[in-house]
Amino acid sequence: MKKIALSEIQKNLSKYLQSAGEEEIVIIHNGKSAGILIGFQSEDNWLDYCLENNPRFLYKIKSARKSLQSGQGVKLEDLEF
Repeated sequence: MKKIALSEIQKNLSKYLQSAGEEEIVIIHNGKSAGILIGFQSEDNWLDYCLENNPRFLYKIKSARKSLQSGQGVKLEDLEF
């Protein structure tokens, strides 16, 4: 993870956006962490990020796990193909 001043990012946004596809960049403003620049190497990476940060999707995953723990539902390994 790199730390780069906001003023530097403003000057070279394209460069740092490409770099962020490889490594997250913490944006520093007035000596403090102010944000993070995250790049995506592919459309799949973007979709993964969207799902991982979607509250509705996370709630559904949590609910499904809770159902399985209480004995409801079918485990993937129990499915016959």
